[in-house]
Amino acid sequence: MTTVATKSQDLDDLELATPTADDLAALLVNKERPPRPSALSASMTFGWRAMLKIKHVPEQLFDVTVFPVMMVLMYAYLFGGALAGSVSAYIQFLLPGVMVMSVVMITMYSGVAVNTDIAKGVFDRFRTLPIWRPAPMVGYLLGDVIRYMIAAIVILGVGLAIGYRPEGGVLGITAGVVLLLVFSFSFSWIWTMFGLMLRTEKSVMGVSMMVIMPLTFLSNVFVDPKTMPGWLQAFVNNSPVSELASAVRELMAGNWPTHDIAVTLGWSVGLVLVFGTWTMRLYNRK
Repeated sequence: MTTVATKSQDLDDLELATPTADDLAALLVNKERPPRPSALSASMTFGWRAMLKIKHVPEQLFDVTVFPVMMVLMYAYLFGGALAGSVSAYIQFLLPGVMVMSVVMITMYSGVAVNTDIAKGVFDRFRTLPIWRPAPMVGYLLGDVIRYMIAAIVILGVGLAIGYRPEGGVLGITAGVVLLLVFSFSFSWIWTMFGLMLRTEKSVMGVSMMVIMPLTFLSNVFVDPKTMPGWLQAFVNNSPVSELASAVRELMAGNWPTHDIAVTLGWSVGLVLVFGTWTMRLYNRK
């Protein structure tokens, strides 16, 4: 009899201890919500997500390690003797330009990554989160900045090994790389726009190559524009890639090219305002 009474008491205690649906609802209503993440916090979280992708698929680093090494060695040893008389002489002009060219070219993979996530439906989940709306896009590009930095360091290391000697020292190199990263972050917004506009990653790659090839090759990366026809000089001298290459080249040489720096920063602001705004419109409507 005592056992039965004890079990009955335990059941009563259990019923009292187990919260009902109304209790849970009241608890959720009365409890304060966690603070909404700031724009910086949300962007950094998505940037970390981009870095984790590299951790799980390290092959993504091939384009920022193997490709830049090939570019430096190929152009230095193919054209060095013909254009400057020796590799060591040509590399002083070539290396900053190849650094700019390589980093600018790999910015197109930002659009491919965006397009891939859209195809998988990941962005549908991002849009439901109570976060700053541009955070996923900004996070992508912040993660890619690390890749750009790796590419710049690899190229600089190869250049130093084959005779590049920057007179600007550590300060000049740092200033040149920072300017390159700022421009590349801004330039990447073009490809995020394409990633949202086009339906497949192959389309993004194809259109990106059509845009980026003329911009990088029709520039002062390889030779001085003075050797070009007049009509081509007009395009090359006003190309954003040429302005960037000139600024990085002069900074690493120990000079302070105020005009080239100002024009490059102006291009950077303009690219973000135009393509960043257009990207977010597409993102909100997607």
